[in-house]
Amino acid sequence: MIRLTLRSLRAEALRMLLSALAVVLGVAFVAGTMIFVDGMRAGAYERAGTFDRHTDLGVYSAGREVLPPALVDRVRAVDGVAAAAGELTNTAGIVGTDGRPVLGFTMLVAIPTEDALRSYDVVAGRLPDRAGEVVLDAPTVAEEGFALGAAVRIGGTGGAARPYTLVGTVDVAGTARDVGGPFVGLVGSDALALSGERGFGRIMVAARPGAFVTALAERVRAVAGTEATVKSRQQILDEAVEDAVRNVDQFRMLLLIFVGVAVVVAGFVIANTFAIVLAQRTRRTALLRLIGATRGQVFRAALLESAVLGLAASALGVLLGVALAGGLRLLMPRLDVPVTGGLTVTGSTVVTGLLLGTALTVCAALLPAWRGTRVAPVAALTDAAVQLSQGAGRVRLTFGAVVLAVGVAALAGAASAGQLLLVAVGGVLAFFGIVLFGPVLVPALARVFGWPARHLLGATGELAVANTVRNPRRVAATATALVIGIGLVSAFMVGARSTKDGIERSVDAQIGTDFVVSGIGQDLPAALAAELAARPELGVVHEQRNTVVADVEVRAAHPALVGRTLSGVLAGDAARVGPGQVLVHRELAQARGWHVGSPVTVRGRSYRVAAVVTDDTPGNGAPAGHVIDMVDADFAALFPGQRGFLAEIDPAAGVSAQQARDAIEAVLGRYPTVNLMDQGAYKKMLTGTVDMLLAFVTALLGLAVVIALVGVANTLSLSVVERTRENAVLRAVGLTRGRMRAVLAVEAVLMALVGAVLGVGLGAGVSASAMALLARLGGDFHVVLPLGQLLLILGVAVLAALFASVVPARRALSRPIVEALADQ
Repeated sequence: MIRLTLRSLRAEALRMLLSALAVVLGVAFVAGTMIFVDGMRAGAYERAGTFDRHTDLGVYSAGREVLPPALVDRVRAVDGVAAAAGELTNTAGIVGTDGRPVLGFTMLVAIPTEDALRSYDVVAGRLPDRAGEVVLDAPTVAEEGFALGAAVRIGGTGGAARPYTLVGTVDVAGTARDVGGPFVGLVGSDALALSGERGFGRIMVAARPGAFVTALAERVRAVAGTEATVKSRQQILDEAVEDAVRNVDQFRMLLLIFVGVAVVVAGFVIANTFAIVLAQRTRRTALLRLIGATRGQVFRAALLESAVLGLAASALGVLLGVALAGGLRLLMPRLDVPVTGGLTVTGSTVVTGLLLGTALTVCAALLPAWRGTRVAPVAALTDAAVQLSQGAGRVRLTFGAVVLAVGVAALAGAASAGQLLLVAVGGVLAFFGIVLFGPVLVPALARVFGWPARHLLGATGELAVANTVRNPRRVAATATALVIGIGLVSAFMVGARSTKDGIERSVDAQIGTDFVVSGIGQDLPAALAAELAARPELGVVHEQRNTVVADVEVRAAHPALVGRTLSGVLAGDAARVGPGQVLVHRELAQARGWHVGSPVTVRGRSYRVAAVVTDDTPGNGAPAGHVIDMVDADFAALFPGQRGFLAEIDPAAGVSAQQARDAIEAVLGRYPTVNLMDQGAYKKMLTGTVDMLLAFVTALLGLAVVIALVGVANTLSLSVVERTRENAVLRAVGLTRGRMRAVLAVEAVLMALVGAVLGVGLGAGVSASAMALLARLGGDFHVVLPLGQLLLILGVAVLAALFASVVPARRALSRPIVEALADQ
C-alpha cells in the first residue's frame, strides 16, 4: 500500500504542485521570520551593554526626577570609586554644511571624560575631553562632509545652535544609541546646557582596582540617598539585554500574527485541494476496497501522501525562507530601520518549519481522507462515485447563519456597548459565519455576479456560472481563503483612511494659522517664540502650552485663535480674554460655582472669568471640561519653564505668505531642532506614520492573498482534470477553443470576485464598527471608504484570477478530443 501511495504521488506530482506551493509560501514566511528575528536577537545580545563595558555600578533615579550634577561629585568622592560621570540621553539638531538641519532623529548623549568609563568605539580622532568639543557618528560625518577640527553647529531645547569643535567620530551602529539618525556626543556640562535638563539620567561608577564592589555599592547607596537606586554591573547588563530582546520579541510577535494568517489561508487551500483530489480518486479507492484494502489502509495511505507532500514542500519553504530573511535584512536599512546582527539559521528553525508544514498538510487532509473512506466498494460500479457535488448539511448551514448574524450584530452594537472586544469578537464570528454558511452564500453571490457574463456571453456564460456553483463546498472553500487576506487588508485600508481623515479634521479645528513650527522629538527651544514674535512680518505667534494644576488643565491661548476650538459660548464674551481675563469651561464652572466676573485663583494669582465656554477637544490629564484658558503672557508668568512642542504662526496684515515664510526661516536657521510646515505639510507629517504602517501591513498580508489566489488556480486546475471527458464532449459538439478559455476565465473571476467582495465587506464592517466606537469614546472619527483602493483590490483579484485561468485552459485544450473522451 505504501509503494502504491508513493507511485500515485509521483504520477500526480503536477496535479499537487499548486497545493505544494501554498505550503512552500506559508513555511517560507514562518522560517524567514524566525531566521531574521534570530539574527536580530543575536545582534541584540552582542551589542547590549556596549556602553557599560567599564561600568561597575550605576546610580539611577528612583522616580521621575533627574540626578543633580552635585551628586556626581559626592559619588566621585566615595572611598573606592575610581571615576564617576553623569550620563543623559536626549535629542538635538545638527546644522549641515549647507546651512540646513541634518535630517533624521538626532540622539544627544553625555560622554564621560574619565578614561576609566569610556566605552565608545572611536573610528577617527578622539572622544571629547572638555566643553566645546563634540563627537559625531561616522556615517553623518561622511555624508555631510564634516572635517575633524572644524566647527559644527548643534542646537537643542536649551537655546539656539552654537558651534562645537568636531574632535572625533564613533561607531554606534546596532546599539541602543542607533535610532536611525545622527548621533551627538558632548561632555556632561554641554549636554545639560544644550538639552535644558537640570540633571542626569544616571551616574556611571568605576571601582578602583581591588575594591570590593558589594561594599562599595553600599557606600554609594548611602551617599545617593533613598531617592536613587544603585545597580551592579550584572544588573545593568541583564536589563540592557532584556530591553534589547524585548524589542526584538515584540517585532517577532507582530510578524507572527501575519504568519498565522498566511498559514491559516494555506490550510484552507490545502484542505480544498485534497478534497478535490480524493473525490476524483473515488472510483480508484472503491476498486482498492473491492480487492481487499481496508478503510484504515486507504485512510492511512491518504495521510502518508499528505505527509510526504508536506515534508517536501516544507523543505523548499525553509530554503525560500532563508532568501526571504536575506531580502528583509537588505530592505530594512533602506527604510531607515536599524537592524542588528546577520542571518541566523538554527536547527530549531529548520525543524519548526518542517514540522509545521508537514503537520499543516496532514491536518488539512484529515477530513477529506476520512470522507474518502466512506464510499462503499459497490460505488466503483457506477458513475455516482465521481458526482460528489452535494451541498453542506442543514445543521452546518443553520449554525453558520446564526453565527454570521451574531457576528454582524456584535459589530453593529460594539459602539453602543462601548466595548472594543466586541469589535474583535464580531469580526471573528462574522468570518466563521461566512465559512459555515459559505456553501449557500458563495454560490448565490456567484450567480448574481455571473449575470453580466450570462447576458454578454450567452451559453458560454451560462456554462461558466453553472460550473462555478456545481460544487458549493468547493467554491465556498476557495472563496473563503480569499476572504481572510482581503478582509484584513480592507480593514486596515478603511481604518487608515478614516484615521487620516479624523487627524486632518482635528488639525483643521485646532490649527487656525498658515504655518506651524514643531519640535523634532522634543519641545520648542525656550527663546524661539519670543524671537518669532519680534519679527514685524509675523502677526500671530502662539506657542501651544498647557499644564495641570490641582486637576485643572491650564492652557495658553491667543485672543485671535481662541475661538477656533470652542463649540459654544454659554455666558460672557470669549473675545474679552486678555491680561487678567480667562475662559472657564462649562464643567469646571459648574463644579466650582463660577460665572462671568467670578474671581479665579491660579497659583496664588487672581483672574476674572471673561466667559463660560464649551470645547470638544479632548482633555489632557484633567477631568473632562476642567479647563482654564489664559493669554500667553499670563501663562508664561505663572509657568515660565513650561514649554510646548508646537507654535502657530500667521503673517502680519499685508504680508505675503512667502515673505512670512522667509522671516520664519531666518529665525529657524539657528534652531535645527524645529521644523517649519504649512497646514498641508503638517497633516502629511501626522498621517505619514499611518501610511507607512498601512504599507507594511499590506505587504505582509499580501502573501496571504497570493496563497489564496494560488488556491483559485489550484481549484480550477483540478476541476479541469475532473471534467476532462465533459470538456471533450463540449469541444466535440462545437465549443471553440476561445469559448473554452472564456468559460474557465469566467469561473476563475467569479470565484475570486466573490471572495474579494466578501473580504472587502467584512473588512469595511470591522473598521466601521471600530470607528463608531472611537467616535463614541470621544474622538472625531467617522468611517471613510477609500473607494479607489478598495476597487483596486477587486481589480487586482480579477486580473490575478484571469492569469490563474491560463494554465488550466491550456491543459484543457492540450489533449486531443478523442483521447480525452476515452479518459477514465
